[in-house]
Amino acid sequence: MAVVADTPDTWPRVLAANAARFKPGNKAMRYKRYGIWQSYGWQDYFSNVKYLALGLLSLGFKPGSRLLIVGDNSPEWYFAELAAQSDRGISVGLYSDLSVSELEHVARDCEADFAIVEDQEQADKLLQIRDRLPALKAAVYWRYKGLSNQNIEGFIGLRNVLEKGRQYESQHPGVFEQNVAAGNADDICAIVYTAGTTGRPKGAMHTFRSLMTDSQRFCDLDDLTSDDDFVSYLPPVWITEQWLAFGCHLLSGGIVNFPESSETQQEDIREIAPSLVVYNSRLWESLAGQIQAKLRGASFLKRSVSAWFGPVGYRMADARLGKQNPGAMSRLLQPLADFLVFRPVRDSLGLPHARVCYTSGSTLSPQAMRFFNSLNVPLKNIYGCAEAGCVAGAPKEAQSLGSAGSVNPGVEVRVTAEGEIVARHPGAFAGYYNDPEATARVLKDGWVHTGDSGSVGPDGQLVFVDRMEDLVTLPCGERIAPQEIESRLKYSPYIKDAWVLAGQDCDFLTAVIIVDAANTGHWADKHKISYTTFRDLSRRPEVYGLIEQEIRSFNREQPPGSQVKKFVNLHKEFDPDEFELTRNRKLRRSFLGERYAGLARALSGDEKEVEVEAEFTYQDGRTGAMRTTLTIATVGSGE
Repeated sequence: MAVVADTPDTWPRVLAANAARFKPGNKAMRYKRYGIWQSYGWQDYFSNVKYLALGLLSLGFKPGSRLLIVGDNSPEWYFAELAAQSDRGISVGLYSDLSVSELEHVARDCEADFAIVEDQEQADKLLQIRDRLPALKAAVYWRYKGLSNQNIEGFIGLRNVLEKGRQYESQHPGVFEQNVAAGNADDICAIVYTAGTTGRPKGAMHTFRSLMTDSQRFCDLDDLTSDDDFVSYLPPVWITEQWLAFGCHLLSGGIVNFPESSETQQEDIREIAPSLVVYNSRLWESLAGQIQAKLRGASFLKRSVSAWFGPVGYRMADARLGKQNPGAMSRLLQPLADFLVFRPVRDSLGLPHARVCYTSGSTLSPQAMRFFNSLNVPLKNIYGCAEAGCVAGAPKEAQSLGSAGSVNPGVEVRVTAEGEIVARHPGAFAGYYNDPEATARVLKDGWVHTGDSGSVGPDGQLVFVDRMEDLVTLPCGERIAPQEIESRLKYSPYIKDAWVLAGQDCDFLTAVIIVDAANTGHWADKHKISYTTFRDLSRRPEVYGLIEQEIRSFNREQPPGSQVKKFVNLHKEFDPDEFELTRNRKLRRSFLGERYAGLARALSGDEKEVEVEAEFTYQDGRTGAMRTTLTIATVGSGE
C-alpha cells in the first residue's frame, strides 16, 4: 500500500488508504444478486480496481484517456470510475437509458477512446455507432448474458480484462502504484454531463479537488462515519450522486449498498434501512403521493388516528423548520404519535434509521418538505449543479420552508442585479470539455454564473426561484416562477407531472397535467369508474373533476396572479425518449413549447377542445404518431 499518502487527495489514494486501514472483515459494498445480498470488503474493492486499471493499461489506456461508463448502479460502475482515475484518465458516466443518438453525441463530444458497459443492450448501442467513433479502441462489458458466446471485435468481458491486469502486473511490477502516486488533486478526473434542459448536454470537467471538496463538506457537517449505510439510488452520472454516494462513501468508509434492479429498489431499500438517503424531488413527490393516496383509501380507524396525530407531526415539523415553539402538548404527544403513525410509515419507506435525507434536482414544494418532516424524516434541500458544485444545503442549521438552506462553508455567493445566483469556491467545475466559448459565458473571474434566479434571505438562507430564462412576466406585471408552481401542483397524489405556462396577453396561468396513473387508477377503481388505457383514464370527465378539485385546493393558497385558471389532462406521459424530459426527468420547456404549440395557444384562448398530434418512439427506434382531441377545462371557484 505504498500509494497511501498522509492526507489522500485523489479518489484512488483514498481507496488505497481505506484498504490499508480497515480489517478484512469490514464491508465496503453490498449488492444484491438473484435476491441474495453479497458483499465486497475494502481489500476486494481495491483489488478489483487495481486489476481493472492494469487491464485497461494492457489494452492501451493512457493518462488523459476518456472511459465511458454506461450501466445501472453497481459495484462495477465504481470499479470502472476508480480504475480510469488510477490510470490518470478521465471517467465519463452516461445514463443507461440513453438513446443511440444521445450516446453517440456524448461519445463524440468527449472523444472517448474506451468504454465499459453493463450488458448486451448497451453493447448493441455501441455496435450501432462504432464506425462513427474512430477514437474508440475497446469496450468492456461486465454482464455476460447474451455476450459470452459472441466473438465481437473490440469487445471483451470484465473477467478477461482483470486477468489481463494480473498478467500485466507480472510484466510491469509497481506500475499501478506509480500511476496512483503520480496523481494530483488538480488533475481532471471526471466529466459530468449536464441535464441538457435547454439543449445538448455539456461536459463539465471536475478535478479530484472540486469533487472531494463538496463530499468532504457533507462528511464533516453530517458527521458521517464508517458506521453509516449509503444507498446508491441516483445514477452515478448525476453530480449529486458523485458527492453523496460515491464520494462520501469513500471519505467516511461507510458501506454503499446497491439494489438489485429498478423494479426492486424500494423493497431492497427497506431491507437496507440506510442512514443517508438522497433522492431526486420527483421520487420524494411520488412517495408523498403514495402515502396520501393510501391514507385517503384507508379504513375509518386508520384515517381517524392519522387525522388525530397528524397535526402533532406538523407542529413539530414547523418547530424544526421555523424554529418556533410547538407547545407542551405536542411535545407530550409526539412519542405516541411517532409510535402509532409516523414510525410505521418510515418503516414502509425504508427510512427507520435515516438520519440524513436530501432532495436534489428540481424544486420540491414546501408542502412536501413539511409533510416528510412531520413524519420525522429529516429531509433537507440541496442547491447545486454540475458547474457550480454544491452551493447550499449541507449546514446543520434548520432550513426554512421554501429555501435551500444556508450557504455551505467556504462558498461565496452573490446575486446579480438581474437576480442571477453566482458562486465561487473550490468545488466548482474547471470548464466545459472542448468548449471554451461556453466556458467563458458561464465561468467569469472564478465566478460560476448558474443561470438560476434566486435571493439570499435576511436569515442568510439561499432561496432558489427558477431558471432565469423560464420566468414568466404576465401583462399585469407579475413575475411567475413556473417550476415553483409545478412543484406545488405535483404535491397532489393524482398529479405526476405539470407544465405551467402563460399564453401571450394572458393575465392568468394554465397547466398541462399528467395524471398519476397508479393513484388515479386506484381512485377510479374505488369509485367504479371504468377505463382501459392511460389515455382513456386521463380523458374521463370524473378524472377531470378530480384534477379540478386538486387545482382549486392549490389556488386557494395562492395569490391571484399565481392561480391556474385553465388546464388540460394530456393523453400521454412526458417521455425522455421523446426529448420532452431530460434523463434526470426535468422538463425540456423549449422543446415542449415547440411540440405542443397549438395546445399552448388553445389554453390561452377561448377554445373548449384542441386536437393534438404527438410523435412517439418505439423501443426499436421506429417512430409513430398519436392524434387525439383533448378537453380544455376551466377551473371554477368551488363555491
